[in-house]
Amino acid sequence: MLEVKTNTIQLRMDDNNLKFSFGKGDTEWNWTSEYRPKMECKEGTVYFDEALEIHHELVQNGIGKGIRSSFAGFEIEGKKVPYAFETYAWIEECTEDIFFEWIPICEEGLAVEKLFWPGELELEEKRKDWYTLLNMQQGVMIPNDWETELKDIPFDGFFETAGGYMPWFAQFKGGNGYIAICTTPWNAGYQAEHPQNGPYTHVSVRFEPSLGRMDYRRIVRYTLIEDGDYNDACKIYRQYVKEQGNLCTLNEKAARVPSVNDLIGCSFIHKGIKTFVQPESDFFDPENPEKNNNLTSFAVRTREMKELHELGAGKLYLHLDGWAEPGYDNNHPDYTPACEEAGGWKAMKELSDTMKEQGDLFGIHDQYRDYYLAAPSFDENYACRLPDGSIPEHQRWAGGPQSYLCATQAPYYVKRNFTEIKKHGIRLDGAYLDVFTCNEGDECDNPEHRMTRRECYEFRGRCFEYLLSQGILPSSEEVSDWAVPSLVFCHYAPYDFMMKKPGTPKEGVPVPLYNLVYHDCVIQPWMMDKVSDEEDYMLYALLNGGAPYLIRDAAYPNIDGAFDDNVALSRKEEIERSKAVAELHKQVAKC
Repeated sequence: MLEVKTNTIQLRMDDNNLKFSFGKGDTEWNWTSEYRPKMECKEGTVYFDEALEIHHELVQNGIGKGIRSSFAGFEIEGKKVPYAFETYAWIEECTEDIFFEWIPICEEGLAVEKLFWPGELELEEKRKDWYTLLNMQQGVMIPNDWETELKDIPFDGFFETAGGYMPWFAQFKGGNGYIAICTTPWNAGYQAEHPQNGPYTHVSVRFEPSLGRMDYRRIVRYTLIEDGDYNDACKIYRQYVKEQGNLCTLNEKAARVPSVNDLIGCSFIHKGIKTFVQPESDFFDPENPEKNNNLTSFAVRTREMKELHELGAGKLYLHLDGWAEPGYDNNHPDYTPACEEAGGWKAMKELSDTMKEQGDLFGIHDQYRDYYLAAPSFDENYACRLPDGSIPEHQRWAGGPQSYLCATQAPYYVKRNFTEIKKHGIRLDGAYLDVFTCNEGDECDNPEHRMTRRECYEFRGRCFEYLLSQGILPSSEEVSDWAVPSLVFCHYAPYDFMMKKPGTPKEGVPVPLYNLVYHDCVIQPWMMDKVSDEEDYMLYALLNGGAPYLIRDAAYPNIDGAFDDNVALSRKEEIERSKAVAELHKQVAKC
């Protein structure tokens, strides 16, 4: 047994089974008895304890104490390979934080696909006050006695996606707990297990390669919490991002682009112009062809916005889908001109001007990840290429067959397209760059524009920054930790249950972890559906001090939380409800 102590923290490793435990005061956290450190490789599963050479040493330096272990040489199908790595678990003396670091030394002989280290911690008693916090969309708390099994986590729990808005999780035994922050989240995620009725919940980190290699040091930081709860975990994480320079408030964004203040207190409208579903699309309905395509003119949308003001709807933000000639989710990134059948640039400008005259805001949907093969400028050379040379493709969305545009190219297309819109006198207040903050970052191994996932987030951020430089407020599908410095608002940041059919059993208690950390940084519009007499999403909008959706027409039926069997409300009722939420948002948006 190897052990280090610093102030009130103890850290131990059993050198027989490589398992760690740590604690503070009377609360101790141990890796589960079933856990065995491992790497899943193309060659098969490789366990740490199978290394041919293993060495441990105690380390003390100017910042703390720890346990360093080295693992070298593995036997694969009777052949020795030189693959080697180190682990370093240590306590930072001044903060009492505990760091777990995995460090690649030699990557010859194994192709790692997933690394499972550090291990999950024991939380085994069936108690309501023992619980786990997951950043699954807005956030969820899973008490150990929760009756519903935890099943599919969005994006398999990959950090910086809808499955992990923020790269951390936490667990509590009563008032004592920990928060585990992955400080290297770009190729990492979590997996969690909670069976029906408990009596336990397990959660741990996994690390994946970047462009086929583990390549860099991977780190998880544990901070122990005494006499606290989920609020304390959120405060710790907010302080962490502040120290990294990644906390940017709405006040700071408004100092740069004053129209941030104009967005506060708006009721959000989500409408479309043109839908055209290609026959090759998964959404194409050959038996009901009338459902595949529809068109609404800009003039109709202009009249609707005027009518809403006549009804007393107050200040509005209009998000317009399918405004270009190709139709919604078609031909990106070649998306101009404005839809001719709907009135073209002239009618689109009239809609924009009308919104300004009424004191409203106007924004558009756009897309710079989905790279449609039908786009006039499509060139396979600029599609994301995997290390094995393949180019991922699918045909799920309306535009049919597509790959993914390498994000190194996205800022150029954003500048090109928004310059064209500006030429036609259309003044945009906002722009929604689809999926950037919902989906994982991409990687590209084309040597002409090689890009890691971490660099992908940087290029996506440059797209947001360009919009800000033009006085256009950037938005995206959901929210993600990396985007906070540039993102002003989002399409939504829902609880996970809101994306499922109403009545589906909740997999935990909805807790607004993202909102508690970033409420004063990103404006979050909330669904306002009254889904039944027992549940009204308006109340979540109020509880979270968010902005309201007055109208939210779904781009696709029965996905993304858009269901048809909600309690019907009159337009007058919808306006009254939205105005109540918007009024609260005015008061608390920057709090």
